[in-house]
Amino acid sequence: MGPVAGAAPRAGATPAQRLARIGLVRDWDFLLHLPLRYVDETQIVPIDSLVSGSHGQVEGDIAEVRVSVRRRRQLLVRLRDGSGELLLRWMHFYASQQAQLVPGRRVRALGQVRGGLMGIEMVHPQIRIVDGTVPLPAHLTPVYPTVAGVPQAWLRRRIAKALRETEITDQLPAPLRRSLDLMELGAALRLLHEPPPQTDAGALEKRQHAAWQRLQFDELLAQQLALRQARARRRRDGAAPLTGDGRLTRALLASLPFSLTADQRKVWGEIERDLAAAAPMNRLLQGDVGSGKTIVAALAAARAIESGYQAALMAPTEVLADQHFQRIAQLLQPLGVNVAWLAGRSREALRRDALADIESGAAGLVVGTHALIQEPVRFANLGLAIVDEQHRFGVEQRLALRQGASTPHLLMLSATPIPRSLAMTYLSDLDVSVIQTLPPGRHAVRTKLISGARREEVLTRIRAEVAAGRQAYWVCPLVEQSDEIEAMAAVQMVEQTRALLPELRLGLLHGQMSAAEKRLALQAFAARHIDVLVATTVVEVGIDVPNASLMVIEHAQRFGLATLHQLRGRVGRGAVQSTCVLLFDEPLSETARARLKVLYETNDGFEIARCDLRLRGPGEFLGARQWGLPMLRFADLERDAAWLETVQRTADQLLERDASGAGSIIERWFAGAAQYLAA
Repeated sequence: MGPVAGAAPRAGATPAQRLARIGLVRDWDFLLHLPLRYVDETQIVPIDSLVSGSHGQVEGDIAEVRVSVRRRRQLLVRLRDGSGELLLRWMHFYASQQAQLVPGRRVRALGQVRGGLMGIEMVHPQIRIVDGTVPLPAHLTPVYPTVAGVPQAWLRRRIAKALRETEITDQLPAPLRRSLDLMELGAALRLLHEPPPQTDAGALEKRQHAAWQRLQFDELLAQQLALRQARARRRRDGAAPLTGDGRLTRALLASLPFSLTADQRKVWGEIERDLAAAAPMNRLLQGDVGSGKTIVAALAAARAIESGYQAALMAPTEVLADQHFQRIAQLLQPLGVNVAWLAGRSREALRRDALADIESGAAGLVVGTHALIQEPVRFANLGLAIVDEQHRFGVEQRLALRQGASTPHLLMLSATPIPRSLAMTYLSDLDVSVIQTLPPGRHAVRTKLISGARREEVLTRIRAEVAAGRQAYWVCPLVEQSDEIEAMAAVQMVEQTRALLPELRLGLLHGQMSAAEKRLALQAFAARHIDVLVATTVVEVGIDVPNASLMVIEHAQRFGLATLHQLRGRVGRGAVQSTCVLLFDEPLSETARARLKVLYETNDGFEIARCDLRLRGPGEFLGARQWGLPMLRFADLERDAAWLETVQRTADQLLERDASGAGSIIERWFAGAAQYLAA
């Protein structure tokens, strides 16, 4: 009931303490806490002008108050002005509220109008007691996002105080602002918090007003400035130039049974130049599944080792780390490099030996999981840190590999292609290398959508693939049957498939198996001792079995686009045409239908990533909590993509002209978060 309803914060924390928990502390925090919508309390309309479905504010005298007890207790108040009567109805009310609503008292009522058996009415309207002359507001009333125990009235007063007392300096030079046709910052903020009555509230709520455009531009600008400052800080750190004598890298290239693709040669040249510099490399190597990032990472490790330094490769899971270890050890150990393995579940004796080799420098390359950054691990002279699937690590974990007297060069790998708009915003402090082409001889994987009701067709296809000497994956969402999610579990699938395909050899792989069990299962599959590997998404990345030509994904509608694309990339690694079958349950939700349609229509990882960004948003796409990046609240990467190049040019100009002013913009928007951008 608005002000009549009470509105005192709950016992315990004060409103300020409650808001501090969601980051609202400084005046600038409140200035940038913008309304969700607006209510027009600037005018009063006659009761007889109200129609069902409209929204309005009326003022009148209470003619009658009663409590109806038919079916449920309701508070009914009849309000009368000179033009007619309106029924006010509350299904939920307190005695204190009822006590304030007495016949003869003058009130204002604001709410949605609907038709009823007793004429037009408002249900749970906002009420204001009118004692004497109460002036109408001079601007639309903002409705802010808030937390339990913090009433709108308190939040409005706090934000109004910040508007009155904060000096809102505009760091954009006036000529630049005018050339971009942007509002002055103070005017934009005042309009958003206190819009005049004639303002188009719909445009404000849809964030399409010029005032919103100024805030969106500034948010993107603050992000670009923070990223550029982070890059500048990193470049001030010293790093050992890794020039090497070329013997190990040349020997590695000569040992390969294939030539590098043009894209691989290009990105290796970019990495080679970075490694030779005295500033630490901070490069992201992205490439679609199967594009050959591992070979480039092995070359970078070889350059560090031939320069007299160590290299470390960290992966988020033991399965992926083990795959890297097996493949890179095969490449480098014949060339005389000691490759050490370190994971959380390593046997104590092996772990002890690995730690000794790392500390003494005997291990040229160390491959492992997050165990690489735990306390006992001490590198003799780490020159290069390689982080695979970097978005799965927290910012502190990535930083831990870079601690030491000399900052190591950092190479991050990602099999998820990054859309251009995302790279220009969240990754603009990185140097980005892209492998776009697949190695020669690879065929695009055919994708088929099949309803779960046609499972027998899939079994027939599996039999045909195995009869032709090839192998298949069958991926399930869960390890064991769940009462909450009706999905086929991998363990149950093995038993069912074994009964349906008794002539085939089945294997099982899931995350709850020990590292040794996982390794044995993968080795058996690679050695063709298993025809069908039933697995969870533990096979999403890093698994490379060229003879596998069929990927079946059970309950495909339950997986995200990125996961489906990664799983599809486990096949198509040999010379034979491969197929991915997306088994789905009906009926499909609109979102699930959209995901499966994208997978069916394209194999282009960049197009899939663009669609994934649109469906999920940048926070989930990047794993923003792991990255530690401040997320955009007001700007939208698709809608505002046209701003990005202009914003980047503006950021460069401001840093050249006024670095301290640029710092104040960052502080306004990302206080306390800019530290993460240095990771």
